[in-house]
Amino acid sequence: MKVAVIGGGSTYTPELVNGFLERLDTFPLKELWLVDIAPERLEVVGRFAQRMVKAKGEPFKVMLTSNRREAVEGASYVTTQLRVGMMAARRADEYLGLRHGLIGQETTGVGGMAKALRTIPVILDIAKDMRELAPKALLVNFTNPAGLVTEALFRYAPDIAAAGVCNVPIGIKMHILDDLEKRQGVKISPDRAELNTLGLNHLSWHRGFTLDGEDVWPTVLESYVSQLKADPHPAWEPGLVTSLRMIPNYYLQYFYHTAHKLAEQQKWPPSRADEVMKIEEGLLREYAEPDRTEPPPDLMKRGGAYYSTVATQLLNAHYNNLGETHVVNVRHAGAVPGWPRDWVLELPCRVDSNGIHPLPAEPLPPVCFGLIAQVKSYELLTVEAAVHGDRNAAYQALLANPLGPSADKVQEVLDDLLETHREHLPQFWKK
Repeated sequence: MKVAVIGGGSTYTPELVNGFLERLDTFPLKELWLVDIAPERLEVVGRFAQRMVKAKGEPFKVMLTSNRREAVEGASYVTTQLRVGMMAARRADEYLGLRHGLIGQETTGVGGMAKALRTIPVILDIAKDMRELAPKALLVNFTNPAGLVTEALFRYAPDIAAAGVCNVPIGIKMHILDDLEKRQGVKISPDRAELNTLGLNHLSWHRGFTLDGEDVWPTVLESYVSQLKADPHPAWEPGLVTSLRMIPNYYLQYFYHTAHKLAEQQKWPPSRADEVMKIEEGLLREYAEPDRTEPPPDLMKRGGAYYSTVATQLLNAHYNNLGETHVVNVRHAGAVPGWPRDWVLELPCRVDSNGIHPLPAEPLPPVCFGLIAQVKSYELLTVEAAVHGDRNAAYQALLANPLGPSADKVQEVLDDLLETHREHLPQFWKK
């Protein structure tokens, strides 16, 4: 079996390697191909990955290449964890928002739109390679904004099996399990629990939890509200969670607490990108240590907890026809009654060797659906803008985005966005 990782020079890669090493008994990987356009990063991260695997008896080979087609050819799985423009572009996204008094963030608002416009053409080009060189492979996208990028795949590469994945759902699942373990005084295997969540990537609401098939959501919610009341700086007002009877994805703070997030931005630098750039400098130094064969503790500062678990569990469930339930981003195809069938949603799906199948889900209430519909409109316009270099679609996407500028500032922000990332947005600059 061959797995190709596009963006293999990412500092996340060693965690992914550990995930494969932990599943050798069930996932018979033979070749792990790491692809990156940055030779220095690929050398450091890739050599470290090779040392990690060698230290475990070298059960599979780690191949390093800048030739994407070579890596994709004959692959069973292709994962994407790339960043067009690298971390400097993320930093530019954040400060683009700051300049215009808007949220500067890599997945929401104007920053998320800029990242999507850069990323979608590249992801679709990877799908084109797969169509020719690995037509039966599953494409698993981790690249942010994950839901929006996956939406583009379903619309413009529908013949390629694809799914978008995020670590937020497993993060809340593990938090809930940790709380239940403290209350019950016993260890609980994550395999016994399932999280019910619905929405868009980074715009979802967690609304149910079962343990051994038994609904324990009332207990979970009661405990969560108690923790909020005891916290001097809670993530959410207890009354909000009590009213919704759901736990909002923490990215909803950008929509529910916009003024607070904007005030936090005024303290920059450092922005999150500034912080991550420093963290990555340290990680790459540690990865380069010739005797190192285990990821350093500082990797946790990078974010992305449970990344290896999410990635390798999904591939393992698909390969072994396990029929497990995973929360992923796919076109729901009618699983949510009354919602447009062609929307890509983040929701529980059954994963087996035949693919990823959305499970029937009750629609969210109007208080949630209104925001979802508005953001989905923005997403669909952004996809069209990215694919066709359509400036009018980009204009309308900014106008539709609830975190976008006021109507009289849309053109100004769009012009700044396109000029800031001109190098990575050639589709908008054709004569």
